[in-house]
Amino acid sequence: MQSVSYIIVGLLAGIFSGFLGLGGGIIIVPALIYLFGLTQHQAQGTSLAIMVLPITLLAALRYHHSGNVKLAMALFIALGFMIGGLCGAHLVDYISDTLLKKIFGAVLFVAAMRMIFFS
Repeated sequence: MQSVSYIIVGLLAGIFSGFLGLGGGIIIVPALIYLFGLTQHQAQGTSLAIMVLPITLLAALRYHHSGNVKLAMALFIALGFMIGGLCGAHLVDYISDTLLKKIFGAVLFVAAMRMIFFS
């Protein structure tokens, strides 16, 4: 039963990742838009492509070497994350660039307010 919970967590994380390009995207996405002129959709897609292997694989191996990876949990969450990421990336095609930019900004704003006032 716990495996299903892990998949759901991964699914939700994947949807947000595929839909908003989260992660390093908090810095990368705005930089790609405002410094390099990409559209919101292009910036999010590029941000996701940047992070595929170079960052996550090496960081995860380092954490694993230190005994800080729950491998079974990570595998189940990764399964949900992959499916969720695909779903989120599919859904984003139906949203205008303007609305997507507003949603992205709202998510960043809410996260910032929570971190500033509730931590």
